[in-house]
Amino acid sequence: MVSKIRRLGIVIALGLVLLLGMVVLAASYSESGVTSKTGAEGLPPSLADLSAVPQLVIDDATGLATELFGDCQEKCDDFVNQLLAIYLEAEDKDFVIVFNPGGWGWNLVEDSPGWWSIFDGIESELESLSYTSLKLNYLRVADSFQGRLDEVRGMLTGYQSKAKDLACRAEFLTTHIPDLKVILAGESTGAVITDGAMEILEDNPRVYSIQTGPPFWHQTVMLERTLVMTGNGITTDSFCQGDYLDIIWGYFKKWFGLLEPEDDFGTTPHYIAAPGHDYWWQYPEVCSQITSFLKQNFGIE
Repeated sequence: MVSKIRRLGIVIALGLVLLLGMVVLAASYSESGVTSKTGAEGLPPSLADLSAVPQLVIDDATGLATELFGDCQEKCDDFVNQLLAIYLEAEDKDFVIVFNPGGWGWNLVEDSPGWWSIFDGIESELESLSYTSLKLNYLRVADSFQGRLDEVRGMLTGYQSKAKDLACRAEFLTTHIPDLKVILAGESTGAVITDGAMEILEDNPRVYSIQTGPPFWHQTVMLERTLVMTGNGITTDSFCQGDYLDIIWGYFKKWFGLLEPEDDFGTTPHYIAAPGHDYWWQYPEVCSQITSFLKQNFGIE
């Protein structure tokens, strides 16, 4: 009996050491995010002609990179190239819309059917108001073991570094492109990063955000330039409300292949483990709230 207890104690101790090691690794590792055009499979745009970028813009991008990544030259160079390439893509646009995924943080908006429908809806609404827009993905980590470590680190620190990274990108664009407006879009855990960036950019009147399904543990900073949706108008969002039993039961059914596909208001059949944690442009409440937000802030008087 004593030997069994001793073995159990050793197993628990080893487990705690492993957990501590994971936390230390997560705290010591940080990836730089990737901003890419939609349809580019998550690859950052290439910078074909540096001579097309004013020296002041290059210097500012270099300074921001050093502020974020210090003496890590590879990360700095990557960040600068992304900023300058996106600058060239956005300089003739009225809006830049940036998607922040939920989950582990590496899903493209093209792989998130609900938000892809919302992206299309936002673009169409802005077009009806005579605006042009550029749609971007913001992938905060790569689909890898190191990416998972970085996501754990982000969760442990409230995504502070990711929020600052995103805020710097938005601030850079609005500083150097006159009259450009940026909409930071976030779903689920991505809404936490979007919200953190908006808090940093509280005094920048040309940055807005649209957030869907922020997790129940996050206290959203409610700014006038932010729309936060905690329900899709059809079913209560269990992930926002912290309905633990519904979430646990939903994931139990997912793991054992018992989930039934949903198809509401003309959406494609999809599976939702956390009930109500899906947002589509086809949902009347979602479409109505976002359309009202866009017209209120950008409608032509």
